[in-house]
Amino acid sequence: MKIEHLAIWVDNLEQMKDWYCQTFDLSAGEKYENPTKGFSSYFLSFASGTRIELMKRTVISESPIPRGMISGFAHFAISVGSKEIVDQMTFDFRAQGTSIIGEPRTTGDGYYESVIEDPEGNWIEITV
Repeated sequence: MKIEHLAIWVDNLEQMKDWYCQTFDLSAGEKYENPTKGFSSYFLSFASGTRIELMKRTVISESPIPRGMISGFAHFAISVGSKEIVDQMTFDFRAQGTSIIGEPRTTGDGYYESVIEDPEGNWIEITV
């Protein structure tokens, strides 16, 4: 078994699609829309085949609590291959104004990672 994709509710579907595609070199599929349900989405694909689905629906509301600190979805991790790439990406994210939630470090469970927020506050671990 494997995780086929993960899904994230977003407020600005087009902006988030562009950010994820540019930031992580993902390719976007065709936009799906269901006007009856007020729903639209994109599947974004990594070269490995793993996908992220970005979804927007008119009835989804924003939480007053930061997204990484509520019950349910906490974060997801993207493996980039080396400590040096984690460090460089964290440096680049900071220079671009991306919020750094956790500086590069080796965690208690042995991961070398940093943690960033996407433009809408979802937490992403950048790991080896």
